[in-house]
Amino acid sequence: MMQRCSRGGTKTVCPLKLMTFSVAAIAAGMVALSPAQAADPDAGKALAVQWCSSCHLVSDDQPTAASASTPSFYDIGSDPDWTVESIATFLADPHPKMPDMSLTTIETTNLASYIKSLAR
Repeated sequence: MMQRCSRGGTKTVCPLKLMTFSVAAIAAGMVALSPAQAADPDAGKALAVQWCSSCHLVSDDQPTAASASTPSFYDIGSDPDWTVESIATFLADPHPKMPDMSLTTIETTNLASYIKSLAR
């Protein structure tokens, strides 16, 4: 038997409808904030050129990387163990030799998305 959630001309809150709406809103928010969907790889490339190209090979149009001992972004992007999410997490707290870039969450996601876009 279905519960009726209205009484005459007055509006009442139906707990089942409220719960369904809440779950749908939370799910929609999770999808909307998914790093892979919100990312801008072109903006990530600009950050890579600015911050990373002195040590890493970050694009085909870069003449050389300053250090042959650092992995290229193509190698990182092609590694199945590195996802957009794991790269973004790493960039939020990078290793000591990397500069303190103080990137925002969306910037780290953009940069991570750019790196994964280079997968071969």
